[in-house]
Amino acid sequence: MRTLAIETATTACSVALYDGGRLVAHGHDVVGRGHAERLVPMIAALPGGGRADHILVDCGPGSFTGVRVGLAAARALALGWGATVGGFSSTALAAATAFAAPDAPLALAVALIGGHGEYFVHPFAADPMHETAPLASLPPDAALVAVGALPLVGSAAARLAALRGDQPLGDAAPDARAVSLLPAGFTALAPSPIYGRGPDARLPGAAPGH
Repeated sequence: MRTLAIETATTACSVALYDGGRLVAHGHDVVGRGHAERLVPMIAALPGGGRADHILVDCGPGSFTGVRVGLAAARALALGWGATVGGFSSTALAAATAFAAPDAPLALAVALIGGHGEYFVHPFAADPMHETAPLASLPPDAALVAVGALPLVGSAAARLAALRGDQPLGDAAPDARAVSLLPAGFTALAPSPIYGRGPDARLPGAAPGH
């Protein structure tokens, strides 16, 4: 079975085509913005136009636009190809990548840049990989408390590490090739966006997050 992985929730636009457990081809560009213009040509450049039996797509959290671009492409391709679609989170992908590195820690926290001055934080442990607390979107002070002394990876890792006076474990944008590192339970999300925080607009008189 061929699987196409799509990662557009971060500053990278990244795709990978797998045949079973074998990587067939991939593309990875750190674009910042412009995922919509870059993604389809990147998929088309893969062997067979990237056609696959199953599509895995990053559901977030991350860039609002990037998440929606990836999901829209995954759904459209699945419809055209008669393929199935599954989702994964950007935080899980970052954690799995870090755990696969030599001398990786047994626990870490993924920290990503969110909106309105907040950070997405999500702690994980290895062997087997699992989250140790749910994803949260927090202001810097609260994010520092949430991650404690855990090694940090992700786009906000350097910023949070600097606040506590140490160095991040890594801050590279996730790569779609790393989906092969994700345990099965982390690739079975519904293909729906993970925003990581409540909507800014709400009904008059409603409490935050409602």
